[in-house]
Amino acid sequence: MARIIGGIATTHVPAIGKAIAENKQDDPYWRPFFKGFDFVHGWLARNRPDIAVVFYNDHGLNFFLDKLPTFAVGAAQTYRNEDEGWGIPVARSIAGDPAFSWHLINSLVADEFDITICQEMLVDHAVTVPMALMWPGQSWGGIRIVPVSINTVQHPLPSMARCLKLGRSIGNAIEAYQQDVRVLVVGTGGLSHQLDGTRAGFINKEFDQLCLNKIVNEPEHLTQYSTHDLVVKAGAQGVEFLNWMAMRGALPGHVVEMHRNYHIPISNTAAATVVLESRMEATQRAA
Repeated sequence: MARIIGGIATTHVPAIGKAIAENKQDDPYWRPFFKGFDFVHGWLARNRPDIAVVFYNDHGLNFFLDKLPTFAVGAAQTYRNEDEGWGIPVARSIAGDPAFSWHLINSLVADEFDITICQEMLVDHAVTVPMALMWPGQSWGGIRIVPVSINTVQHPLPSMARCLKLGRSIGNAIEAYQQDVRVLVVGTGGLSHQLDGTRAGFINKEFDQLCLNKIVNEPEHLTQYSTHDLVVKAGAQGVEFLNWMAMRGALPGHVVEMHRNYHIPISNTAAATVVLESRMEATQRAA
C-alpha cells in the first residue's frame, strides 16, 4: 500500500530560481531563506519519497485566461519546463507516473471533483523552484511527480474549504493505491504578497503567522475566510495559500510540525517553509 510520509510547503518566487542560478544562497539577503532548507534536505534524505504530489498554480505557461481550469491534474510521462521570461534558466524535465496519476484522477472524479486531465503538461516556476530548493542541483532525487494545478489567477477562485476537501480526496486516493510507494505532498506559493496596484508590496505578518499556526492542527479554522477575505488579508497573490490548504488536506491522522522557517521579504513576498509529518499510518479522515 502507498504511504504518505508527510508534507512540505514553500514559496516559489521566481527570484529564488535566479538566486540559485547565480549561487547567491550565502548572500546576506538570501541566507536566512536558504538556511531554512537545511532541515528539509536531511528530512528528505531520511524519508526517501518515491512520488511527490505537487499542488501549485500555473502562471500562464500551461494555462491562460482564455482557458483556465479550477483544478487540473497531470497524467504525463514527463513534465517539461520552458522559458518564462523571469531570467530563470530552463529546468530539467521531471518524470511523471501516469499509472499513479490515473489512479488519483479516477478517485477524484468518483468524489465528484470536475477536473481537467492533462496528458501533456508544462510546469512553471511554481513547480521547478520548490523542486530545486528540495533537491539542489536538479537531481530531483529520482522522484516522480503528479502536478495538481489550482486556479489562483482568474476569479472566481475555489474556496479554502474546497481546496482542503480536494487535498483530502487525494489523500484518500493515495492511501488506497496498491503499490508500495512513499508519497510526499507539496504545496507551493508565497504567503502574503501583492505585486501590483495600490497595495504593491503589501505583507501581513500577523495573518501569515495565524495561517502557519492553524494549518497544522486546525485547518478548518481557516475555511472561515472567503476568497475575498484572503485577498484583503494576504494580498492579491497571497491567495496562493490555497495550495497549502490542499497539501494539508492530504495529510492523514495527527499532524506534527517538524520544521518552520519564515522570512520577509523575498522579492516583496512573505517567504515561508514548513515540514509536516503524519504520526499515524492510516486514519479515518473527516468527510
